[in-house]
Amino acid sequence: MTSSTISADARNTFESTIGGYTVGGRAHSLSAWFVLSLRLMMGWAFAYSGFTKIVAAEPFSAGGYLTNVAATNGNPLAGLFAWMGATPWFVEFANVAVPWGELLIGLGLLVGALVRLAAFFGALMMLMFYFGNWDIAHGVINGDFAYMLVFLAVAAFGAGRILGLDASIETYDLGGQTLLERYPRLEYVLG
Repeated sequence: MTSSTISADARNTFESTIGGYTVGGRAHSLSAWFVLSLRLMMGWAFAYSGFTKIVAAEPFSAGGYLTNVAATNGNPLAGLFAWMGATPWFVEFANVAVPWGELLIGLGLLVGALVRLAAFFGALMMLMFYFGNWDIAHGVINGDFAYMLVFLAVAAFGAGRILGLDASIETYDLGGQTLLERYPRLEYVLG
């Protein structure tokens, strides 16, 4: 059945089973606009953050953050952060990976290309920020955790197919087959 023959109700229905538990629901037709808004919001925030770190007068340095922040806030991963901050090659890696990672994640989300891959790495960065900025004074949910969930939602809803390049990339013709037909595993990074 092609998407043109599927009713609007069927297109807006989703269901998933994990560990024997099934959840499902029906999204409102306006949901696509909200998913697009989340993708663009996170794309702008990350692209801007990465860009400002790259062009800043002072070069970005993760060393102080890695060494000091986690040790002062009761972080369960304080030892890992201390190791990262005390390991010169890791600090140099983070000095490049953080600003360029933010920029590339943001650009991927803004243009809707490789969205699931970008959202995965965005969620991973937010998880690291969550533990680096550890503070459970008001509970375990904070802004870093919420942003991680936004990235995961953007990935889950295949937000790159909504006014994004992933819709074109997925259907790119490779001699009578679409890119996804020929390489179905790419679905994990596109969308």
